Amino acid sequence: MVAGLVHGVLLARESAAAYSYWPVHNVAPADSNDSSTYDASAQVTYSLDDSSLAERWGVSKIEAPQAWQITRGDQSIVVAVLDTGISKDSQGLAGRVVTEVNFTDSPTCDDLYGHGTHMAGTIVAVAPECRLMNVKVADDTGRCEPSVVADGIVWAVNHGAQVINISLAMKASTDLEEAVSYAWSRGAILITAAGNKGGSEPSYPAYYVDCLAVAGTNEDDSLALLSSYGDWVDVAAPGFNIYSELPQNQYGYKTGTSSATAHVSGVAALVLSIAEDGNGSGAVNDEVRWAIENGCTTLAEDGVGYGLVNAFQAVTDMTS
Repeated sequence: MVAGLVHGVLLARESAAAYSYWPVHNVAPADSNDSSTYDASAQVTYSLDDSSLAERWGVSKIEAPQAWQITRGDQSIVVAVLDTGISKDSQGLAGRVVTEVNFTDSPTCDDLYGHGTHMAGTIVAVAPECRLMNVKVADDTGRCEPSVVADGIVWAVNHGAQVINISLAMKASTDLEEAVSYAWSRGAILITAAGNKGGSEPSYPAYYVDCLAVAGTNEDDSLALLSSYGDWVDVAAPGFNIYSELPQNQYGYKTGTSSATAHVSGVAALVLSIAEDGNGSGAVNDEVRWAIENGCTTLAEDGVGYGLVNAFQAVTDMTS
């Protein structure tokens, strides 16, 4: 775990090292975590007047509560979380996982590392009615390989995932690129982390054209600590001090483009619930991507694509 003091706030942050076999967070023993604090007593329900929104600043920042006036998502929308697993003992995620698979050498699909659960919690905080698919591609120390992620993408699409959240970054791989292309051709939308290298060097699979590459931002809309950026990045979303579920029914904070990606996957789930095939392509992933990008708020930062995602604007554009 890498911890640092930023503006007087102690937080655990994801590492800038995000290469070949590593996810975008720092590789650490399974009994470590990326969060600065735990809150075992937190109870999460998602509603317009929910006091938990005060903690989940990112959900409010992207105007998800306003979007809920149009749609809260739908149980038919399945978001695949390709990560370290999803904890079964989290009350905030109870009953939301419709299917799961384990591509690692871990004996369990459960999240023993604490990353996948955090991403899942953010996704459902944005899209309360969506369902989740637990695709464990990173092991209990947070490590993963491009070929395994590729297998996870194909499996998720073949089992009905419409949104694929990949809060991971790794080296380029032919298998990975082919899996991404396959998923897009089958109508899925892939939301991927730009990585935490703190520069413009591409991360994968985010760099691939069929992925929506997500940078991270702070509460003041500046680029989040260590977030990658560049002309290959498509959008940005909240990625600093993000509050969400952790294993053992606890809650805590993470910083990085992983969390930013989860916010955008939630927005994609909202838009998908009302999307229509406007161009007769037989799929709606192109319309969903357009709505997300077109609905963004322009930022002063360079290298963040269309800007900050806005859930309300995205669903409004889809209905107009």
